[in-house]
Parts: sequence; C-alpha cells; structure tokens
Amino acid sequence: MDHTPPPFFKRGPAPLVRLFFFASLSLALLVIDARFRYVDGLRTWLALAAYPLQRAATWPIDLALSVGGYFSTQTNLIEENERLRAQALANVQDAQRYQALQAETAELRRMIGAAEKLPVQATLAEVLYLGRDPYAHKLFIDRGSVQDVRAGSPVSDDTGVIGQVTRVHPLLSEVTLLTNPDQAIPVQVVRNGLRAVAFGGGASGMLELRYMPANAEVQNGDRLVTSGIDGTYPAGLPVASVVRVERDAEHSFARVVCKPAAGIERGRYVLILTNEAARPPRPDETQAKERRGEKTRRAKTKEKAASDDSR
Repeated sequence: MDHTPPPFFKRGPAPLVRLFFFASLSLALLVIDARFRYVDGLRTWLALAAYPLQRAATWPIDLALSVGGYFSTQTNLIEENERLRAQALANVQDAQRYQALQAETAELRRMIGAAEKLPVQATLAEVLYLGRDPYAHKLFIDRGSVQDVRAGSPVSDDTGVIGQVTRVHPLLSEVTLLTNPDQAIPVQVVRNGLRAVAFGGGASGMLELRYMPANAEVQNGDRLVTSGIDGTYPAGLPVASVVRVERDAEHSFARVVCKPAAGIERGRYVLILTNEAARPPRPDETQAKERRGEKTRRAKTKEKAASDDSR
C-alpha cells in the first residue's frame, strides 16, 4: 500500500532551504541595485502598477478628509461671513458718524465765518429740540440767562435771520421763528430801498408783506434785508426773497409772498446777535406826560400874563 500524501498536501522544499534561497536572492538584488542600478526601471514599473492599488486603498481616508474639510470650510466661511457683516455694519456706522461730524464741522465753520462778518457781537448756540406744538414754529437753544441771553435778541444763521428770542430760561432759551404767524420783522427791498413789514405765513413756511399798495415797486426775485428801524434787528441782514406778487384791481393792497433766506427748518447751530450799538433812548410815557404838563403850565402862564396886561 502507498502511504505517500496526495499532491495537494505536498510540502515542497524545506522551510530552511526556502529561507536561505530568498535571503540570498534579496542580498543579490541589493548588491546589484546598489552597484549597477539595474532595477531602477523595474522599480518604476512596479510603482506605476501599484499606484492604482495605493489610491484604492487610501480612497476612503481621502474621502473622509475631504468631507471633513468641506464642512470645516463651510463653518469657517459662515463664521467669517458673519464677522465681515458685523465689521461692515460697524464701518457703515462709523462712516455715518464721520459724515455727520464732517457736516457739523462745515456748519460750524460757516457759522464762525458768518459771526466774523456780522457788524454786531454774535454768540454760537446749538439747537436742542423743536417746540411741542408743530404749528407754533418755535425751537429751543442751549443758551440762557446764565450766558447773558436776553429776550428780544435776534437769531440768525450763516445765510440770514431765523427768528427772535422770546423767552429766556437759566440754561436754555425759546426762539420764535420768522414763519410764526404772530412774528413780524421790518424789512427793506435791496433794489429800491422800499420799506415794509414781513409777517410769518404759518404752515406754508413763507413770509408775507402785508398792507403793501397795489402799485408798490416790488417784483419777483427782489431780496429783502432788515431795515433796522425797529432797534432790534441790525440793518442789512438777509431775510427773504420775493417769489410771488399777486395784484388785484379790486383790492387796494397787493399780496407779496416771500421765501426765507435762512434755514428756518434745518441746521443745528444758530447765532444769537447782540445789538449794542448806541441809539438815542426812546422817550417813555412819564417823560412825555411831564413835557405835556410843562407845556400846559407855560400856556396857562402866558394866558394869565396876557390877561393881566389887558387889564
């Protein structure tokens, strides 16, 4: 009976023989590669053939890294976008503040230049707020009796008259604008020197020259300045310009509508004018009564002397 194993279970050479053979082959290949460089081409072809296998083996790792990098990039982009939006909003606010400060500086420069050109002393004041009644055409400024502001002082800006101080408090004052229906200002036409009185037009924001004769020499475009005859407003300050003249043969007076020259409803700073020019004092009622009494006594004395002479 044959006791040899079937071919499937044949063991071949001994393990020690195989180890020696492959070790010798490895050493021979190392020596040949180190001395003669014969296997460089073979190594290149082997690396090229193994590259798809390497890519296939590393593909899951590369896919995981790519997905993680994508979501990480998206998160970073969202955070950066939010940061840039906040920075843009802050830049817009800074730009708006810069523009406001630039406009305020320009207005202050205009006010200072206008104050230097005025023939009277002027005090710079800031507009705090408007009056509660929108139809009263009043505003409040940050100067009061502590700063020697007096009731009746005219108020203007760099382009013309705004109104008049009507009430003074310790730290603020109330200014009635020219457009107030109860406000009146004596004016003069620059072109021909015609004097008139301008009254506030109320809600229209205009001024009106009332009680002007129908044949008065007033035309569109005429500039009106303060006449100075009231002793309150200095002469020569711009007030308004004529925009419409309505003449009707059935009425004795013409209706003259004027547009204020100053920024009645705009501007943040105003000038409080102090007219300290020397003027002859107005005679009061007491002096007038004394003069009338003195004249009466003189007349009676003359009458008595005349009656004594006749006797």
